[in-house]
Amino acid sequence: MAEKILIIDDDIDTLKLVGLMLQKHGYQIIAANQSRKGLEQAEKENPDLILLDVMMPELDGYEIARQLRASPVTVNTPILMFTAKTQLDDKVTGFESGADDYLTKPTHPTELHAHVKSLLARSKKGKGITNPLPEKNAFIIGIVSPRGGLGISTISANLGDALIRAGKKPVIVAELRPGMGTLGPEMGVPDPKGLVEIISNAPDGITQQNVEESLSKHPTGVQFLFGTVQPKDAALINRLEPFSELVKILEKNTSYLILDMGAGLTPVVQSLLPLCNLVLVIVEPVQNSVLHARAFIADLINLGIQKQDIQVIVNNRIRTEVQMNLHQVEELLGQTPMIMITPAPELLYTANRMKTTAVSAKPDSMTGQQFTQLANAVTSLIDNPQ
Repeated sequence: MAEKILIIDDDIDTLKLVGLMLQKHGYQIIAANQSRKGLEQAEKENPDLILLDVMMPELDGYEIARQLRASPVTVNTPILMFTAKTQLDDKVTGFESGADDYLTKPTHPTELHAHVKSLLARSKKGKGITNPLPEKNAFIIGIVSPRGGLGISTISANLGDALIRAGKKPVIVAELRPGMGTLGPEMGVPDPKGLVEIISNAPDGITQQNVEESLSKHPTGVQFLFGTVQPKDAALINRLEPFSELVKILEKNTSYLILDMGAGLTPVVQSLLPLCNLVLVIVEPVQNSVLHARAFIADLINLGIQKQDIQVIVNNRIRTEVQMNLHQVEELLGQTPMIMITPAPELLYTANRMKTTAVSAKPDSMTGQQFTQLANAVTSLIDNPQ
């Protein structure tokens, strides 16, 4: 794909001549003969290089350069100032306002092209070396329950799959349970080691590279960080600082980060919950579980989690008439659950044999539709924050 160059110059003749010359070298040219229009085009088109005149009405090139450097879109975009101002002070001002290079008019087309080519090459090389992280952090979803055995891992994996299907945005599911992982074997990785290898480090020894190497890309598109299955690894569960550093790195590498936190309010869970944009509490539709969840939510609020950021998922895993319906759960809980997942043991068994999620095993099933509904509810919270 041709590299994109934005030319900002109030001289129409310069725009035409320089634009045509650069087009002959294979570049895609965008032109703006007004300063504010140039700023708008820079935001809209995100060019690979900006060729900028200095002497313009309304905003001069120095001010445009400052505004370009203040924008997250163009903060690193190469700027070549191309102007008739030849004094040393003018050049110094240009570099101080954010220019990467400075050429005086008139100049030979060969010299201009050489400067353009050099700037673009340096920009590409810099991007290759630094590999900058995305500037926006992930939307973090913490999934937790008052007690064990309520299907947190299954819900985490299926929600991750449904979120990818809903928005085609990257999702990482991190099973933060050393020694108690279940997702690895279920997704085709029988003995994952990555989590323990990471949290065994001191915080300053945890890098983006070793975190990325520990992620497993599943055919669903979800990237997983699996909890380990060796029981002795559970001794690492309270390594607060490594867990915190791990999450900070993970959230820079995805749009959605789902944290499978397991059961109870362990020290690690308490330290990570404030980082979450949404906390999903899993409950089963029986009286003791609902009452336990009610007390659990009160504890979350006492820890400083906002009530509107806490949602409940009722996971109905067993077909029986003695369990409560959604309305009964709502009355006892004192809060409307986000959704109730209906029992589907045959589908979950099939998904386990296929080493995939229930959503991917049978997208049109009742379970698939329920996780799609859950994913849509989550994205709605992002689009319409309370």
